[in-house]
Amino acid sequence: MYWTMLFQVLFQLYIISVVTGLYFHIPETEKKCFIEEIPDETMVVGNYKVEMLDKTSNQYIPTVAGLGMHVDVKDPDGAVVMSRTYASEGRFTFTSHTAGEHSVCLFSNSSAWFGGAMLRVHLDIQIGEHANDYQQIATKDKLTELQLRVRQLIDQVEQITKEQNYQRNREERFRQTSESTNQRVLWWSIAQTLILLVTGFWQMRHLKSFFEAKKLV
Repeated sequence: MYWTMLFQVLFQLYIISVVTGLYFHIPETEKKCFIEEIPDETMVVGNYKVEMLDKTSNQYIPTVAGLGMHVDVKDPDGAVVMSRTYASEGRFTFTSHTAGEHSVCLFSNSSAWFGGAMLRVHLDIQIGEHANDYQQIATKDKLTELQLRVRQLIDQVEQITKEQNYQRNREERFRQTSESTNQRVLWWSIAQTLILLVTGFWQMRHLKSFFEAKKLV
């Protein structure tokens, strides 16, 4: 019973972690970036919608024709995974090839020099099996409801395995960094001790020479 409840809690936390839905405001000429921790070989789908502030009614309305959204995605090494301009509403898709923190940046393709209008961007990022359209898969592969459910469970298990491998590798990197830091601190402490000993020995020799020169000893 305990393990069942624990698994359910962990699974719910996993669901929350792989689906991100929000909206934000940015000036027409500025850029907004997000950091997403993504396992390797994982598909990511982002759905977005851009609205523009109408100063007359003080309400957000659909954008003017020609105003779109540019999306830049970079992997943990800084390599460009995707860079493309889309319409004011749509979706973008990419697959990660390196596990780690990916930066997702959005900005409008406006040619305004200064300021511009205020934009509201609705963004929903789905990672892993949540990015799959299972209704489309069921129609394409002619799957029954049971087969579709099994397919979903298999995809969920695969995604959880990828997440576990990513967290395990991340923990290993943190452990190596911690051990390296501790080793450097140890050697620095030893170096400080040696410096103090050498300095003390030199001071004693200097004082002895001084006293002998003054014929005090």
